[in-house]
This record gives sequence, C-alpha cells and structure tokens, in this order.
Amino acid sequence: MGKRRAGRELLRSLSKKQKKHLREFGEEHPFYDNFIGCYCCSCLHLGFPFQSEDSDKSSKESDSETEVEQVSGYHKLLATLKTSPESESEEEEDESESEEAEESEAEMGGEASQETGEAEEGEEDKNDVPEEEEGSTDIAEQMLSQEQADGRDTSCNPHHGVIEEFTDVKHESEFSLETNFMEEESGDCNADGRDSNPFKQHMDKELEEKEIEKMSTLPKTSSQSQAPRLGQLVFSSTLEKHKTLKADKEVDVKQLHLHKPLESTWPKVNKQFLSAVDKPIDSSFTPLQRELFCIMNSYRDLFYPERNALTNGEEIRHAYCLHALNHVLKANAQVLSNNAKRRDRKPGTDTDDHRDQGLTRPKVLMIVPFRECALRIVHVFISLLEVNDKKKIDVSNKKRFKGEFGSDPEEKPPNLKRPEDYEAVFAGNIDDHFRIGVAILQKSMRLYAPFYSSDIIIASPLGIRTVIGAEGEKKRDFDFLSSIEILIIDQADIYLMQNWEHVLHLMKHINLLPLDSHGVDFSRVRMLNLNNWSKYYRQTLLFSALQEPQINSVFNKHCFNYVGQVAVRNVPLTGSISHVVVQLPHVFRRLEAESVTSVIDGRFQFFVDKVLPEYRDAIMSHTLVYVPSYFDYVRLRNYFKKEDLNFTHICEYTKKAAVCRARRFFLKGEKQFLLFTERFHFYKRYTIKGIRNLIFYELPTYSHFYSEICNMLKATDNGVDATWTCTVLYSKYDAQKLAAVVGIDRTAQMLQSKKNVHLFVTGEN
Repeated sequence: MGKRRAGRELLRSLSKKQKKHLREFGEEHPFYDNFIGCYCCSCLHLGFPFQSEDSDKSSKESDSETEVEQVSGYHKLLATLKTSPESESEEEEDESESEEAEESEAEMGGEASQETGEAEEGEEDKNDVPEEEEGSTDIAEQMLSQEQADGRDTSCNPHHGVIEEFTDVKHESEFSLETNFMEEESGDCNADGRDSNPFKQHMDKELEEKEIEKMSTLPKTSSQSQAPRLGQLVFSSTLEKHKTLKADKEVDVKQLHLHKPLESTWPKVNKQFLSAVDKPIDSSFTPLQRELFCIMNSYRDLFYPERNALTNGEEIRHAYCLHALNHVLKANAQVLSNNAKRRDRKPGTDTDDHRDQGLTRPKVLMIVPFRECALRIVHVFISLLEVNDKKKIDVSNKKRFKGEFGSDPEEKPPNLKRPEDYEAVFAGNIDDHFRIGVAILQKSMRLYAPFYSSDIIIASPLGIRTVIGAEGEKKRDFDFLSSIEILIIDQADIYLMQNWEHVLHLMKHINLLPLDSHGVDFSRVRMLNLNNWSKYYRQTLLFSALQEPQINSVFNKHCFNYVGQVAVRNVPLTGSISHVVVQLPHVFRRLEAESVTSVIDGRFQFFVDKVLPEYRDAIMSHTLVYVPSYFDYVRLRNYFKKEDLNFTHICEYTKKAAVCRARRFFLKGEKQFLLFTERFHFYKRYTIKGIRNLIFYELPTYSHFYSEICNMLKATDNGVDATWTCTVLYSKYDAQKLAAVVGIDRTAQMLQSKKNVHLFVTGEN
C-alpha cells in the first residue's frame, strides 16, 4: 500500500502538461527533466523569447507539436493509469477544441478539409484510459521489480523521482584501455610508420610556441582550387602552405592506411552506393566519397554545405563514420600496443616515449539532430567492424539501444502528403534530446558507456547542452570534451530550426583543460594536451544543406586546426525561383542598412512605413506574411495588435486547434493577414490555401521554401490569377540567401542597383 500511495502522490505532484505528456509518450517531457532542473526552460529561452498570451500558453507544447509520437516500453503500462479530475477537465477542453477545429475544417470543404482531416488523424492524441487504478499500480510494481531483477535501468521511469541516465558500468573492466593489450591478429598501428600514416603524422607533430602564437594572432591566408566532384574549394591556413588535394580516380584501399579490419569491410558496406558506372573505376568509393575522404584523411577541417537528405546524405554519413572509426581504432591500437611494451620493459627504463593519450578518453564527438541519425551511425559502425557473417562482434546493450533509438514498426505515419525531403529528414525516431557513449575495443562495442570510458560520444545539441550546463549551476560537466580530436557536426542547418545557441555553447566548452584528473596517467598524456593545445589538433567536419552566416561563423571562428581548413564554396547559377510553377510577378524591394545589427530595426521600419500601407486596403486581402525569425514574428504580431489590423497568426507554438481556425479564417477571407513563421513550415509543411498576396519579410533560410510558398497560390484556383502578387524584402547582407533564390548573376545586378527589381516567372524561367 505504501508503494501504491507513493505512486498516487507522485502523479498528483505533476502538472497538467506533465500528466498529458506522460499519458501520450510514456515518459516525462525533457522540458520537465529533474536531471537538469529548470535548465531546459532557460535553454529554450535562448532561442525564443516567449511573449504575450498565446505564445506563453503554447510554448511548453512546442516539442510535442514538432516531434513524432514515440511509444516507449512503459506506454501500455502508463496508459492504464486512471485520469485525475484535473487532467479529465483538460481532456474535455482539448476535445472541445478538436471538435471545433474539425467543424471549422468541414466548412472549408473539398481538398482543404480533407488535408487537415488527414493531418488531424495522423497526429491525433491518444487519451483513451481505462479506469482500473489499483490493478494497474500492481502491474507497475511487478514490471519495476522485474526490471530491477534483470539489471535493467529504471531511473528513466517518471515514477522514480530524480531521473538519471543509464550507463553501462557492468563491462567497465572489459573495455578499459589501461588493462588490455593488443591482440596479434588485430594489427599494430605503428607498423605503417609515421611518414605514411596520416593519423600518426597529424597527432605526433610537435608544434612550437611561436607557431601557436602565430595561429592566435595572424590572419589565415586562403587559396582556391577546383575539384571534379566537389567543385570550388577554398583552402585557408596560417602555418601550412596550400597543397593541391589529389583525389585520384583510382584509389587503392591499402593506400588510405585504414586499420586492418576496415580494409575488407568498407567495400562490402559501401557497395549499396556504387553504381554500375563507378564499379569499374573504383570498387570502394563513390566520386563524392572519394574526394571527401581524401580531405578527411588529411586531417584538415572540412565544411561541405551541399548535404542533401534525399541524394547524398547516407553517402556522407558512411564516409565520416569510416574516418571516425579508423581514427579510434588506430588510437586505441597504439595505446594497447604501448601497454604491452610497458609490461615487457626492463625496470628503470624511461617510458616518456609512450605518450599516446589525452587528458580524457573521448576522442570523437558526433553531433546529429535526431535519435534516428544516431541509430544509423551505430549500425554503420557495427557493419564496419564485422569482418564476415561468421565473425560477429559483441555489442553490449544492443537490445536496449534499439528500443530507445528505434521507431515503433506498428506506428503508422500520417496520411498527409508531404515533400520527399521532409520525409527523408523526419524519418524514424525524431526525438532531439539524447546522448550516448560508445566504447570500442578490438572486436567488441559497448553502448551506453560512461562518457569518461567512451571513445565516441553521439549526441544532439540539446542533449550535450544539458550535460554541459550553464555558469553557476552545481551539476555541470564538460571535462569529457577536453581531448576531443575529431568533431563531426552533421545536418547543421537543422540546428538553426532547433536552437543554434546550443551549438555555440558547445563550441565554447570544447577542448578546455579539465577541472579534475579523472584518474588519468599523466605519464601517458601527450604534451599537446598538457600544454592546452588540443584545439589546434582538433579536426572539425561540418556538413550542412546550405551556406548560412551563422554556420560559416562557427567554421571560421571556432576551428583552429594547424593543418588548415577546406570549405566547398559553390555558387548557385539559377536559384529556386526557377521551380515556381505559377505565373507570378516577383517584386524584390531593397532596404538600406548601415550594419548587420541595424538590419533588424531597418527591416521592421521599412515594412511598416513602405510595404504595409500598400496592403491595408481591403482589396489586398488574403495576404500571407512569411517571417523566418521568431523574434520578428513576435514584433510584427504585437504591432498588428496595436494597430488593430484584421489578422491571424500561426507559429511553431500554436496549438493544433488554433492552427485549423487560423487556416479557415484566412481561406474564407475573414482575416486579411496571416503571419506565418518559417519554423512552423519546417516542422509541419502544411499547404496554406487562399493566398493571393505574398510578402517575404525576409528571404527564407532554405531556398526551396521560396518556391514551395509561391506554389501554394495554385492550391486555390478561383480565377484570380491576375491579382496575385509577391513582395520580397532584402538588404545587401542577404547576398547568400538572395543568390540561392534568384541565382548568382541576378544577385550581382540587384546588389549593385538600389532600385526595386521586378521579375515575372512563367514557370519556365
């Protein structure tokens, strides 16, 4: 009875939102994670200032709106808990809102109601709860005791108070680098020799203080070259002179100095990407992989802004997984080999030659947006380590990993049709709050390894941020980032839609001296780590779907690799405006700004004084204002309210029922303006019907969003094509975004001219 009473008290202590999320997802939302206190809240505030009544109410539900429903192992159990009176009243309120939304959608008629109905069906809340409380509590106790008997982690269950992450301490000794030795058949990484082994050549180079001072003070020199597949490459460095990157058409795997098992497994794992054209030339790499891996293997920093989830995303993932795993295997093999040498050495022998470690063990940090990405990375690692079907590697906690990072096969995707790129990005488990340590030792892999016993850490920006913490917090830790040798940031553009502050916070805390020794043997630590020069040896691999100033800033200001940097800088020739299929006049209106910081206020004043007055007339109804920044959206919304304009608004925090009402009001002309945020479009990709006039308050972050929004005008064919308009606001600081929309040639002309530019697209231009 005591346990049963404690369970009821715990349920009563939860707020309405917590109870709702508990019923739907089987666990507490990370927003209320006790492990990080109230930190997640402040963390989210960094990206989005919550203002006014609607956004305040709906901000706490932002994550549940933008994530696919995940069904955990506790879902069925928790679904049997009886609904409390408070939550029942909330359910009734939500149901009434949903009914109202359905009624409003029914009035829209035809295709609009069908589309929204499918969206409602695909994302419907599941609140059906039986009424047997005592029986369900007994089941909960049985499951809890069973899990504890099996040795499984129960700390992530919301019933257990403080939420702690599961870490595998059972296999600590088996994966310890200090107590293991090199197996003969695993190969010795020292056999390659320093001159030919890129790993040893990079890590064993001893920089001088003059060189460090030079890199800290002098600007980088840059030069350009052309690659057959990558295109225009920009090489920049302070110390190294530019060397032409040779990506030979024929690459022998043995010439790449891969660790022994990878030489035989890589061609098998990568054959799915090889076309019939590629096979006669190269039996192991695609043309893109060949040139990318050539740069990776030279240990230069790399920025590739043309990653596409539909076309080359998996190719790139396999390439950087090969490089990361090759680095870890060589580093561990060096340590294990030196362990044997130290064991066999004569007493009194100087052991200073065996400096082969960092201040902490983690060597590779991989930042990815969703759990599905982490799942695919681990699967690639396993495939690369398994030499053949007979020699399976031992993967600890594999079943648990699949359960937490995989998706439910019985879960049906929403019936709403969405673009192919959306389906590719949001495939599988799209939870964005996770972190996991991976330890690799010869023929075994350990998932959920403690960070200080891990070789590779895979995490999302939010997952790593909640561990790093903020200044002044008692429970924070970033020592495990002190000796990171390879940093991989994949799909960086998605973090602009999540919270870019998390990435910046990570970059400020990586490669700092640890506050604790963590049991390290200082006689084995490299001098570069003791001198706090780790950041000058760290290789950063940055992959994105676009070139964006914030991403460029991270690559230029937070990467200090002494070998230099390589960035792919191709310019778009046509732009996404060529994909607009409706006949639509485009007016690009240039606003003047003295600096980047003054653009925000200058754009708002330009919109209020010169653009908005032209659309106040009732004739200019059905006007959608596309706003990329949430800050600008809040500012415009407050101004529209102050001016008492007839408008409605949709943002990423708007509830589903409110979205339906806003779409209905806008379609029927009851509201003249619709404020529409880019982040909502990124996560939902709904087709907004009834648009006659478009205003791009700022150019979209993703260039293909421009053509998508413009093509929404064809969704309602009511014979008013001639009245369609499209107005775009831009400044000289929007050169990259402008080029992605109209092409490089038009961009050069528009930036030189201070006049408004009128373009008429017929669907073929």
